Amino acid sequence: MQSSTPAGRAGRPRSAAADTAILAATRAALVDLGWSKLTLGDVATRAGVAKTTLYRRWAGKNELVVDAVAELFDELELPDRGSLAADIEGVVLQFAAILARPEARSGLMAVVAESTRDDALRERIRTSIVERQKRLVLEGRARAQARGELPPETDAAEAARTADLIFDVVAGAVVHRTLVSARAADEEWVRGLTQVLLWGLAGADGADGADGGGGDGGPGGGADAEPAAPR
Repeated sequence: MQSSTPAGRAGRPRSAAADTAILAATRAALVDLGWSKLTLGDVATRAGVAKTTLYRRWAGKNELVVDAVAELFDELELPDRGSLAADIEGVVLQFAAILARPEARSGLMAVVAESTRDDALRERIRTSIVERQKRLVLEGRARAQARGELPPETDAAEAARTADLIFDVVAGAVVHRTLVSARAADEEWVRGLTQVLLWGLAGADGADGADGGGGDGGPGGGADAEPAAPR
């Protein structure tokens, strides 16, 4: 968790157990009450701490909710499933499952809306959620490069821009699908998204003829890779 006591305010060291209890209580309150009815007083009661304990850690409920939701996304993992396509599908399905949880859905939608008029809150979302989860892109790309599915990147600045773009495409698509359109990001949809991400709108036909994406015939895992057509 990345929230911090305001600068210049001295006091006792923070209790990790209290932080854990507060963030868990916040998520429970989001489920039971929703963002609009959630109060710091209710969270404090649920967590068994004084209300002042919350104010020493968070400026208000928006910042608290960001940190509570950020912990959910920290659960995301990228297990090695044998190919870049399978790895992408696995982590995207995890992401969609988290967004389907009521505490993530209501909390994330609310703080994103609030951040449209609060630059500090927008920055907190970026550093606590977005930047922390870009680790998944970096890990997946490095693994695919080690397998020979993607070429190495020698330009660090360009590699960073590419990682940003990949994250934006994947996260944006899944958030729009699940939270804006309120439709399921099921296995079929995730397969289609993965194919578009790896081979573009040309799909399988473009992948068969591609020779610049990774290894022996595209980023899907070798010359014999034949991704399913989008559905």
